[in-house]
Amino acid sequence: MEQGANRRRVATFPLKVVLLTVCGTIALVVAAQVFLTWATRVIDDQSEARQVPIAEHVISQLRSRVAHDQESSTVWDEAVETVRKPPSPERDEWIDGNLGSWMISYFGHDAAFVLDPADRPIYAYVDDKISGPEAFDRFRSVTEPMASRLRDMLRRQDRSQVNDRVLSPGVSDFSRIGEHPAIVSVKPVVSDSGEIEQVPGQEYLHVAVKYLDSDFLQELSSEYGFHGLFFSPVSQKLPGTAELPIVADSGQIVGYFGWLPYRPGSAFLASISPALVGALLLLIITLTLFLLALYRRLKVNRAQEERIRFLANHDALTGLLNRTAFERELDLALMPAKGAVPQIAVLYLDLDRFKQINDTLGHGAGDDVIREVAKRIGVLLPPEGRLCRVGGDEFNIFVPFSEVSEVEALCSRIVSSIAEPFVIDGKTTFAGVSVGAAYSPLHGANRSELTRKADVALYNAKASGRGRFTTFGVHMDVIIRERAEIERDLHAALTKTGQFHVLYQPKYRARTGDLISVEALVRWYHPTRGCLSPTFFIPIAEEAGLIKALGRYVLEEACKAAAKWQIGSVAVNVSPIQWRNPGFASEVEATLEATGLDPHRLELEITETAWMDGTSTCIANIRALRDLGVAIALDDFGTGFSTFGRLHDTEVDHIKIDKSFIDGLGKSRGDEAIVQAIVDMAHAKGLKTTAEGVQTQEQSAFLTEIGCDELQGFLFSEPVSVRDIDKLLADGGQRARPQS
Repeated sequence: MEQGANRRRVATFPLKVVLLTVCGTIALVVAAQVFLTWATRVIDDQSEARQVPIAEHVISQLRSRVAHDQESSTVWDEAVETVRKPPSPERDEWIDGNLGSWMISYFGHDAAFVLDPADRPIYAYVDDKISGPEAFDRFRSVTEPMASRLRDMLRRQDRSQVNDRVLSPGVSDFSRIGEHPAIVSVKPVVSDSGEIEQVPGQEYLHVAVKYLDSDFLQELSSEYGFHGLFFSPVSQKLPGTAELPIVADSGQIVGYFGWLPYRPGSAFLASISPALVGALLLLIITLTLFLLALYRRLKVNRAQEERIRFLANHDALTGLLNRTAFERELDLALMPAKGAVPQIAVLYLDLDRFKQINDTLGHGAGDDVIREVAKRIGVLLPPEGRLCRVGGDEFNIFVPFSEVSEVEALCSRIVSSIAEPFVIDGKTTFAGVSVGAAYSPLHGANRSELTRKADVALYNAKASGRGRFTTFGVHMDVIIRERAEIERDLHAALTKTGQFHVLYQPKYRARTGDLISVEALVRWYHPTRGCLSPTFFIPIAEEAGLIKALGRYVLEEACKAAAKWQIGSVAVNVSPIQWRNPGFASEVEATLEATGLDPHRLELEITETAWMDGTSTCIANIRALRDLGVAIALDDFGTGFSTFGRLHDTEVDHIKIDKSFIDGLGKSRGDEAIVQAIVDMAHAKGLKTTAEGVQTQEQSAFLTEIGCDELQGFLFSEPVSVRDIDKLLADGGQRARPQS
């Protein structure tokens, strides 16, 4: 079931990554496209907005230029004298050469007229030829009002228009002549010297006409970049086009100039489109390759994690659950359902005469017997039962039951099955098994109580002759009473001095053998029981609520000792209960200040049980201590349910490989592969590794070869006193030598 969930995560996680990556890329491309489109439109609109005033200015300048062109011949004494003469071929020729065809050809006007004081045409040049007075008729409706306005200005002698550039008054306007938009300009023929007398308002007038839809369109288009310029009497504004209305002085719209405005933004976007398409293709290819690489890497990492997880939760020799996994599943099975504690039998098993098998047939044969025992018991268990190998020749079982007789029958079958002979490499050997049983809720409702009583029952079974099963009974309370005595003695010992001693086991750098740190280990020198191991009294201290005081004592002693030593660091074991204490980080900080030890020289060890607890208090303590500079080490790594992904998330600095894996090196149990995988993955995460319980040169050589950072064990030194560490450092911190 767990493997199926892992496979689903392998499939689901890449899908999520792909969807997020693809959606993010699409969003990025769309955003880029929207931005480019917006920027292009803004640039194009600005360009179009600049072109309209330019067109207005050019047309206005043309209007002024037509009037200015006229003054080259209309402000001239000779012109005044000539137009006054009676009609004659000579007069007409002079007018045509100076006021008619010459202006048409030289200035590019399209029509020219000379009007007498009564506004009758005496000369007309229209449609590229000299025409008769009747040619003026199609211009009359436009010209006569303008001529009338000009004569009024002349009679009033209005010279407001006259300046350095404008030599005479005039009237000009936009109009439409037939279908042609045109500039019509009317100027008087006046003396340039002022010596010729003229009656104001009775001057001869010169009319110039410039069509705006003739060569002017081509000029405006070519010189100013108005592509596709055209004139229309009505508005034809379409998307993507620009338009300028031609408005007469009266406010009447003569027509509209339209053109395709230059769009630099669109032109630039079109020019870079091939590059953008190429970049998009490159992005898609890169993204595809990235996702493929990510998927392959994920599969490899997942396979490695699954292998480590399996090896960390299963016995390498038999494939059964290990102790940690067994206890976790037992906790789940004991959870109350509908307010009632389920009926669960917990069985502790220990093989009889197994040492003789190892001594006579060798450890290889002993491993074969262990595997066969696991197979025989597994066949007898119901589907809902769980079997684990604790280590060596010890096994644990828990199984739900309805009647106690079911459990007793199972125990009898197990004892009988294991009593059958084992044939190993053609040789027959015999073993047996002792079984201790405890039932929930009869003997307790939690794991620790049930397993302890099952262990007590197993001890009773072995003491009663082996090869049998025993259920925990009241007569075994002597064991419980002994535990109570230990708890009372522990209370008393914590109020006195001299019973607890902190010893220090050196840790050496694997490559060089240099002493680089020590681990603080507490020992209880009981007045009547002698020296007691922490494995005996620490669980009692935890259950009795005494672990905080004991842990504080060990931390203070270790910090005081390390403050005077020239070593890298001192490691101190911390109980899960301490890690769950909200004030633990503050206590450590206060101890460091009191002892003067640099926080960077302190390393606190956390068990996998506390680490995997994941409570906010535990995490907060870890982070606060790391911020202070204290290093965090994960103790007994490989026996729990750790993942390297969570190692990274929790910012652990150091992992200690459990002694059970080190013991298995060289015993054909596959522990070499486990240790190798742990070291490789730890280094990949940037973590330091320490191997605990190194006892042989072969173990040391193997661990050094695979890159383990630190070694610790009886091969180098057992836990020693402060005085012994002082002496060792006084000798120069010489390289570690195996103990004889």
